[in-house]
Amino acid sequence: MSFRLLADMVLVDIQLGVLVYFFLVNSFYGLLLISATVEMSRHLLGIRATDRTRLLGSSLVPRISIIAPAYNEEATVEESIRSLLAISYPELEVVVINDGSKDATVAVLERAFDLVRVHAAIEPAIVTQPVRDVYRSRTHSRLVVLDKMNGGKADAMNAGVNACTGDLVCAIDADTLIEPDALQRLVVPFIERSDTVAAGGTIRVANGADIRNGRIVSVSMPHNALAGIQVVEYLRAFLFGRLGWNRLGGNLIISGAFGVFRRDAMLAVGGYESETIGEDMEMIIRLRRRAFATGAPGKVVFVPDPVAWTEVPETAQVLAGQRDRWHRGLADVLWRNRTILFNPRYGAMGFISYPYFLFVEFFSPILEAVGLVTTIVALAFGAINVQFAILFLLLAYGYGLVLTFATLLLEELSFHRYTSLRDQLVLIGWTLVESFGYRQRTVVWRFRGIIKYFRGNKSWGKMERRGLTRPAASDATSEPEH
Repeated sequence: MSFRLLADMVLVDIQLGVLVYFFLVNSFYGLLLISATVEMSRHLLGIRATDRTRLLGSSLVPRISIIAPAYNEEATVEESIRSLLAISYPELEVVVINDGSKDATVAVLERAFDLVRVHAAIEPAIVTQPVRDVYRSRTHSRLVVLDKMNGGKADAMNAGVNACTGDLVCAIDADTLIEPDALQRLVVPFIERSDTVAAGGTIRVANGADIRNGRIVSVSMPHNALAGIQVVEYLRAFLFGRLGWNRLGGNLIISGAFGVFRRDAMLAVGGYESETIGEDMEMIIRLRRRAFATGAPGKVVFVPDPVAWTEVPETAQVLAGQRDRWHRGLADVLWRNRTILFNPRYGAMGFISYPYFLFVEFFSPILEAVGLVTTIVALAFGAINVQFAILFLLLAYGYGLVLTFATLLLEELSFHRYTSLRDQLVLIGWTLVESFGYRQRTVVWRFRGIIKYFRGNKSWGKMERRGLTRPAASDATSEPEH
């Protein structure tokens, strides 16, 4: 057999393997979408039947402590904390943890909230970097600020867990704006079911929104192309991705930007793991593993209508750093918990959830890159014909469009946040162009994350921000955030 013939056979076999992989992955995406649609229907019916006013006025309402780590967040921290203090919830505490910021984060908080140092005894149930000072606000009795030595996000979150007094802990990013009724909605699974250990809400893109005094006044699509495409990504990830997992083995991740946990369970597993940059996913997996091992509460749910808004990157450089960091975090968490894979002890988590995150979320950039490169090489050597290659790409692109448009339809029929015709047309436009250039760049960024992981890189990178206080109209003329 000639070398050319052997090479052609190998290329064709690789192409067929990639084709089978994408067929299986997209079939599972379809299953997730069906599951998400069923869950959304059930959820919307439940909302109509629930009187949250009576529920929150009862003795069953647990105290919630919001813990918000802040590192060099002077541009956004004041408005973010104001939005937290404006949340409508009867038993609420807000704990901000300044993790050794090098900017004026603490000074901004001192000026905005009239902070005063207090002597507070904090039991170090979880070992963290030293807390230098504890502050309380003279103007907002629910606000506590910790100033500690830098130890990273997980270490800061653990300091917050140590200091807070709530039965439930709401973990957020300091640059996040939570809608006023979000906690009222997100606490419902804990009240309705005693086995709920964690619940997550939806993260939406704040770029382009009119934000005043820590509140989202109106929502519109951002003018920046990268931010606009990320709106599509976030809708797809939350409305059919995480919602669909409620019925298919349960979620393995709750966004670090907005999630609620039982504090006693967090303490029982030793808090967040500071040696990983995927601490949000790692926490969920440890909580679920503990439930399997001890019979403790272990239900993790996604609730679609509690919403938090966050500023997303608007430059390729910063977005690239974010995506490769996310993939390094995913790789690290999967490796730390590799004994789950196909382990009967863990039920659906071992046979559905974990394999999905390993074979789809982790390996997809590798296989997409292999598929793209081998297609180009195979075309160059004539191993496959042009018509087949075009048909394959159209099928992959078309099926992805169907799933994304189904997500947009789910959004339109349920929450309908983008109300103007202009915004809806822009959203459709970014959906159509996402696969041409943007998706390929994310493959490169995530592939780079895999390489960095195997090289032992655990850095977070820099995430500068413009700040969230601005009317939407300024988006078109302001400087990029980075």
